Amino acid sequence: MNRDSLHFDAAAEPYLEPQSRDLVALAERGRSRHLIPRAGRDFSSNDYLALASSPALAAAAIEALERGVPLGSGGSRLLRGNHPEHEALEEEAARFFGSEAALFFSSGYAANAALLATLPQRGDLVVHDALVHASAHEGMRLGRAEVRAAAHNDIDAFADAVAEWRRAGGTGRVWVAVESLYSMDGDQAPLDALAELADTHEAMLLIDEAHATGVFGPDGRGLAAHLDGRDNIITLRTCGKALGCEGALLCGPRIMRDFLINRGRAFIFSTAPSPLIAATVRAALRLLVAEPERRKRLHALIAQAHDLLVPLGAIGSGSQILPVILGDDIRAMQVAAAVQAAGFDVRGIRPPTVPAGTARLRVSLTLNVTSEDVTALAAALAEALR
Repeated sequence: MNRDSLHFDAAAEPYLEPQSRDLVALAERGRSRHLIPRAGRDFSSNDYLALASSPALAAAAIEALERGVPLGSGGSRLLRGNHPEHEALEEEAARFFGSEAALFFSSGYAANAALLATLPQRGDLVVHDALVHASAHEGMRLGRAEVRAAAHNDIDAFADAVAEWRRAGGTGRVWVAVESLYSMDGDQAPLDALAELADTHEAMLLIDEAHATGVFGPDGRGLAAHLDGRDNIITLRTCGKALGCEGALLCGPRIMRDFLINRGRAFIFSTAPSPLIAATVRAALRLLVAEPERRKRLHALIAQAHDLLVPLGAIGSGSQILPVILGDDIRAMQVAAAVQAAGFDVRGIRPPTVPAGTARLRVSLTLNVTSEDVTALAAALAEALR
């Protein structure tokens, strides 16, 4: 991509010259991003259970509209935007996930950022997995606690970070932030070991279940289902992935909910999420229980994809996310383009979304594709990698 394709003209854009130069630099490194329309068979979305286009969820939304549930909330939850559907969802979600309380946010990004910006206090320490989501980094950047990274899924690195901080005089609360299932590698966190670490150090364990909710655990309750309800556990369940809707739920002790309502700026000063969406999320939670065959079909596709794609270089993650790490940014985008041209929506992922030198294809398994589609994808990928 050349400078002209980015319309770089310092004289014509004196106020945005640094931004224009930055875009050119991204393009020259093969890291320029573009919005492209949906095309091809879905191997890129997070609609794991194909609920986004589910007739059952559409019917639930229509039913809610017919009984008068509004599309818009009209204000923040503290200024008339609080609708009975919000509270009904939070009560139902708390029961479903086994937590004392829940709080609904407009997105997983907003919920994660609000959580880490608000709950850890000055004098506390947040130890996070090195691959934790950008939303967690945003919250930590806005927060007042000290922050340290631990090597990915390395329980000793977490323990060492806490011990080193204590030796240096740290006396506050420790907060451990991880994902249960990592969105770019598809691997799982050692949750039981992390929970034991949290107990040992009287720490809070924050678990982002975005990519596990609906896919793993009893009734799709996630990989941390057996930990829910403990006093030192807070989980994040996004509603825009396997649940097919949008928004996110923070589940944990009631004081978490009360503190975020009183001190969480992202909650206090944001227009409340759509009450209609809240009603639809409730229906999605019920579908997880009523239609367990969706998870069974998805896991059959996952097993098939591992059998066919791992011999081609995919990492066998054991989950619905299979990365094919190619290393070079340009090479990753070239292979992605070839697979897309063959009719498969597989996206190339480059730094800074993933670490430098690990550009990849991210293959995502959903019920929007069939067993035949998986077989055809493997053939197309094999051809593109030649």
